Amino acid sequence: KLRDLSDGCGAKFEAMIVSPLFEGKPLLQRHRLVNSTIQEEMKIVHAFQMKTLTPEQWEKQQK
Repeated sequence: KLRDLSDGCGAKFEAMIVSPLFEGKPLLQRHRLVNSTIQEEMKIVHAFQMKTLTPEQWEKQQK
């Protein structure tokens, strides 16, 4: 889930990222994994907030 928080300029985003790749990884490793994946896009983004969850964590949060 991605939200544009930049009032239309497209430079400030908030993301909820759910992946089984996050299983057993601490928060810092999860964020590094995401950052390495979107490295090229980040060159034009001013601010990026993320919340990284495993599928199990996502399910618990939905209740």
